[in-house]
This record gives sequence, C-alpha cells and structure tokens, in this order.
Amino acid sequence: MSNRVCKLPFKGTENQERELRALIQRLRDQEGALMPVLQGAQEIYGYLPIEVMEIIASTMGVSLEEVYGVATFYSQFSLNPKGRYKVSVCLGTACYVKGSGEVYARLQEKLGITTGECTPDGEFSLEACRCVGACGLAPVMTINEDVYGRLVPDDIDGILAKYQNA
Repeated sequence: MSNRVCKLPFKGTENQERELRALIQRLRDQEGALMPVLQGAQEIYGYLPIEVMEIIASTMGVSLEEVYGVATFYSQFSLNPKGRYKVSVCLGTACYVKGSGEVYARLQEKLGITTGECTPDGEFSLEACRCVGACGLAPVMTINEDVYGRLVPDDIDGILAKYQNA
C-alpha cells in the first residue's frame, strides 16, 4: 500500500460525515471498536483521508497516531482515493512468468503513478494483485470489471485510450 499523500482534494459531504458520526456513536463503546469504525468509514468514503481519521480520533477519544497506525498497518485500508477506473495487474506466478511485470511497469510509466495511487485527474488508480483466477489468460489486467488477457506492454496504450476517451 502506498502512503504517499494524495494530490486530489478531499470532497466529503455532510451526509457522509453524518453517517460516519452515527457509526462511531453506535460502535464506540464496544471493545476493539476502532477496526469496525475504520472499515465502515472506508465503505462510506471509499478510502481513509486524513480528514476522516481526524474525525474518528477526536470523536472516539483516541490519538490520531493510533488511528493512522491501524489504518497503515492493515492492507485492507487505503489512504488514497480510487480512480474512476480501477486498474489491477496480476503479479501472481503464472502472470509474472508470462510478463506481467513489464505490463505493470508500462502502466506505471503511462499513468505516472504506482501501487495504491490515483492519477491527479482522478481517472485511474493502480493496484497489483496476486491472482484474479484467470491463469490461462496470463498475463492478466482488470479495469473495473473488464478483464484483459494475454497482454504485452505494447497493448497498454490502446487499452487505456478506450477509457481516456469514454
């Protein structure tokens, strides 16, 4: 997970904050409430920006360092927003042996981001995964629900163009 600061401004709504505060009120007295609060907050916002972690810390009466520590320790949490198009490249054994590392490198170069990051325009986010269950199509990449297989680095420009012009 990348912990680099996101360049996109936080765009939380009043409804999201109301929902977060209600969640905290409902869970705050339970033992170990921080994990389910963070999970719920990520469901509400899609990620855990510092502004949300500050609300959690102050409302639950814990330090921001504790909230941040938990959020960065567990890989299920993201500190960066996801793009409109979520790009995931399989780096599992079958895909890697067939060249997914080079496909991933081309994506990083073309998008100007790395794992866990989002492009400045909010269009693309990039993740690496271990297996998508399509080993016969190796190497494989997904963009949202679309699956692309038997990729070579030269395929990337044309695939990204479909989404950039959508």
